[in-house]
Amino acid sequence: MPDQKKHGLLAQAGLEPYQEKPGEEYMNEAQRAHFKTILETWRNDLRNEVDRTKSHMQDEAANFPDPVDRAAQEEEFSLELRTRDRERKLIKKIEKTIILIKEDDFGFCESCGIEIGIRRLEARPTADLCVDCKTLAEIKEKQAGRG
Repeated sequence: MPDQKKHGLLAQAGLEPYQEKPGEEYMNEAQRAHFKTILETWRNDLRNEVDRTKSHMQDEAANFPDPVDRAAQEEEFSLELRTRDRERKLIKKIEKTIILIKEDDFGFCESCGIEIGIRRLEARPTADLCVDCKTLAEIKEKQAGRG
């Protein structure tokens, strides 16, 4: 099970982890194509889920006479809508990342400019910070929250 979680997006896209060749340039055309496939598959899966939710809510919409049943249905719909809202935001981030790939500006930390790394990007394809900068940002966020 942990292996499935680790390679979930790769498996969805029908891909294996990218195998770098000795001396291969970072974020070359093959690597960018690899990540573009992952991102496009992920985006399409999320879009399909949004469509399924819409159909489900239309099919399940009923006017229950019992207030408890009505409240339960409203709560279920509310949770689904919140989930879809998060997914819509994720779709926007995926689309922004696909644009970065097309502009050949993908795979580098937005803060310090170093390579983010193939494995980190396979785990989180929309990452825009290296591990060190992300850790630092999280520490700053926690400190600001206490203030």
